[in-house]
Parts: sequence; C-alpha cells; structure tokens
Amino acid sequence: MPLTVILLSLCQALLVSGNILLIAVSPLVGAALAPSASLATMPVASQWLGLMCATVPASLIMGRLGRKRGFVLGNLIGLLGTGVAMAALTLGRFPLFLLATFLIGVGIGFGQLYRFAALEAAEARHRERALGLVMGGGLLAAFAGPWLARFSRELFDIPFLASFSGLAALYVLALGLLLVTRLPPAFSEAPTGGQRPLGVILRQPAFVVAVVSAMVGYAVMNLAMTATPLAMAHAGHGFDHVAMTIQWHVVAMFAPSFFTGPLIARLGARRVIVTGCLLLAASTLAAQFSLTVAGFNVALVLLGLGWNFTFLPATGLVGQAYRPAEKARVQAANEFLVFGTVALSALLAGPLVSTLGWAALNAWLLPVSLLPIALLVWQKYR
Repeated sequence: MPLTVILLSLCQALLVSGNILLIAVSPLVGAALAPSASLATMPVASQWLGLMCATVPASLIMGRLGRKRGFVLGNLIGLLGTGVAMAALTLGRFPLFLLATFLIGVGIGFGQLYRFAALEAAEARHRERALGLVMGGGLLAAFAGPWLARFSRELFDIPFLASFSGLAALYVLALGLLLVTRLPPAFSEAPTGGQRPLGVILRQPAFVVAVVSAMVGYAVMNLAMTATPLAMAHAGHGFDHVAMTIQWHVVAMFAPSFFTGPLIARLGARRVIVTGCLLLAASTLAAQFSLTVAGFNVALVLLGLGWNFTFLPATGLVGQAYRPAEKARVQAANEFLVFGTVALSALLAGPLVSTLGWAALNAWLLPVSLLPIALLVWQKYR
C-alpha cells in the first residue's frame, strides 16, 4: 500500500478523533449555553451546516489547487474555529460558539475528501483496500476521541475549554502529516473524454443508489448519535458512560473498514448496502427495549456497523459514476447532497429527542433505514 494512503489514514484518524470529541461535548456545551433546552444540539447542527457549505467549494478548490493545498486550508479553518470556541466558552456566548462549530465544520468538510484522495493514490485493483485503510484510521480515533473528551472535560476551570485546546492540537498534528504527504498538485488524470451535463451523471442508477444509501446511512447514524448524549443524560447516565458508549459506537463504525473493501469486491456494493440497511434497522429496534447503558451500547454498535456497510460501498459506487474530467463536479454534488441531509438530521436531533423520546425517535428511523433497499428493488423490477 502506498505511503500516501497510510499518511492519509493517519490524517483521517486525527479528523475523526476531533469529530468524536465534538460529538461528546458539543451537545453538553450547547445545553449549558443555549437559552432553551431544545437548542442544545444547535452547535452540532451548525457544525454540519459548515460541513455542508464547504462541500462544493472544497471539491472545486482541490480541482484547481490540488488535494494538498485544499487539506491544509481545511485544517487552518478548523484551527480558527477552535480558537473561536475557546473564546465563546470563556465569555459564555452561545452565538459565538455556534460560529465556532460552523468554522470547525467547514474544516471537516475539506477533510471528508481524504477518502477520495486515497482512491486516487492507489492502483485500480487496490482501491477498495485503500478506501478501507483510510476509513479504518477512524478505529484509532475510537479510543483517542473519547479519552480526550474525558481527560480534558475538567482540566481547566472552565468546563470543556481544554477539550478545544486538544482539538487544536489534533489539527496541528494533521498539518504536520500533510506537509510530508506526497499528493498531486491537481487531479492527476487529464480531463479527457469530455464532460456530460451534470443532470445526466446524477440520474445514473449507480449514482442514485450511492447517494441515497450514503444520505440514509449517514443521516440515520448522525441523528441517533447526536441524540444519544441527551437521551443518556435524561436516563440518568453520567458523562463517562456517554463517552464510553460513543467510543464503542465509533469502533463499530470504523473497525469493519479493514475487511469491508474485500467484501464489496466479492459480493458487490449493492449487497453490502442491503446488509448495512438491515443493521441500521436492527439498531432502531434495539433502542425500543432498554434505557440501560447496555441497551444504548447495543443500539449504538449496530448503528455504527450499519453506517459502515452503507457509506463505504456508496463511496465506491460514486467513483464509478464519473469520467476523470467530471470528478470535481460530481464529488461536490455527492458531498453536498449527503452532508446537507446530515446537517438537517443534526438540526432535528435535539427537538425530536426532547419531544418524542429515545424509543419513539428510533421507531421513526426504522422505515427511513430501509429506503435504499426499496430503491434497489424498484430499480431491479422497473
């Protein structure tokens, strides 16, 4: 496997470590600073809104300036966001904290393209393995992120201030790795073969399946995961239990990545997506039966597995839907559709878990989890 893919995997691990830290602390910071309990998950929604706003510019910037400069720019924006977050916590300003998470989300939006950079860095016959290795970098984050959240929570007098200092350190480490990573200055393939209208590309059955599977898998996972800290707090569980539950959820998200690629190559992306949808559905069912820590753990582990088995094969299908000259536009469209949906799910998490409760929220997510299967059946018998 090329050294570039290994370094990108480490960058992905640092990115996801920061994401887990944010997932664990942002709803709690929001609950402390927000004027209303229903706004507690607004910082998470603001983060995803920033990510969504970055998707199109990030792809186009990297198409013009190259992957390396784009990733460096994203890390610098993330660093700016951590500084704003520390100022917001010091001053106790909720709107300023929303700005901070928006900027951090913009930086994460650039980092989401690590997986496409890995596909481009590997030979065609090793692309599934390269994708699995980069996404598998999140396994390290499953332990680093929750540990950092627990360790830094009360390190300074202001709760969670040290958490964002730690997040800044992660971005600095990623910058150091990027500086020694060899990436092409722009997309390596020459823009040959012409460009089809974007609407023609987006209507391809493979692209439709890919984007719907990624939207459903990521949105269902994100909505339930964002609601988890609040649901566990309402059930009387402490912060250490929340961090541990998130940790095992992230292990389930990324640990399968090391064999998901070969599984996709053997069974095909569509069959793996069906498996992922069934795992998401199983997670929503598990959430109906227990509000104990063990009950949350089972539901969140199944949720993580379902995300992996929908999002990774969807990424591979997107890569089959465009010609080299169409890469930037199609990746931008895919990221915007997927993470726009995820931003909406994060915005709804707080109000839904407050009004419906944990079990009812997951009951509504059950039919949503099965939408990609319905689409595949419709395409088969159309």
